[in-house]
Amino acid sequence: MRPKIGVFSFTSCEGCQLQVLNLEDELLHLIEQVEFVNFREMMSEKGENYEIAFVEGSITRESEEGDLERIRNKAGILVAFGACAHIGGINVLKNVCPKDMWLTATYGRRDLFSDTIPVKRIKDVVDVDYVLPGCPIDKEEFLRFVQALVLEIEPRLPDYPVCVECRSRGNICLVEQGRWCLGSVTRAGCDAICPTYRDNCTGCRGLTEDPNIKSLFNILLEKGFTREQIESKFGLFNGLEGISGPGSTED
Repeated sequence: MRPKIGVFSFTSCEGCQLQVLNLEDELLHLIEQVEFVNFREMMSEKGENYEIAFVEGSITRESEEGDLERIRNKAGILVAFGACAHIGGINVLKNVCPKDMWLTATYGRRDLFSDTIPVKRIKDVVDVDYVLPGCPIDKEEFLRFVQALVLEIEPRLPDYPVCVECRSRGNICLVEQGRWCLGSVTRAGCDAICPTYRDNCTGCRGLTEDPNIKSLFNILLEKGFTREQIESKFGLFNGLEGISGPGSTED
């Protein structure tokens, strides 16, 4: 019997789901191994007999907590799917702005979404078995991840930083050029795609197991960045991690 998979979405752009569809021909081979029973971007049917649940998006409304708990109760395995589900993602910026400000700026009125709450990661509401990080996820990593689950092999993520992949591609270090980059404390697995195209690593895959935050802070301070600028870069995706630099009140 093929394992049954449900793919669900909370507050997100659903770009991670689109990455699955971007597998194209490989997706045809994948559905010979698994059966998708609930996947809004792919199909209109909504089966509830899934064994594995991939949950995209962060929790931003009270009503979503109950929906997520129901998914957790039905699924034998639950995977936090993408940066929003894994670490809160861009949505966490909502937490640092007054409600009236973002309601007015976004919708032009303040009387919407009465059940809105501060952004939560999936793991803040229910137990999570695995995470598949990134913004968006890497489609090839998703394929390997699902195949591991089918074969009942423990899926493993890289436990080294993006810098390793960056060096292996022969890239010139952005930090050495006086630019900011979070690759030294961010979990690899993206093949250093952003620095390879000379863009900054923003930490969308979350932190490595033992990140040397203080060291990176000190290096960026030496490069001329202010503490506020550095904290802002960390907060773009990892705002719920409580990151602070050396010499702070949380140090």
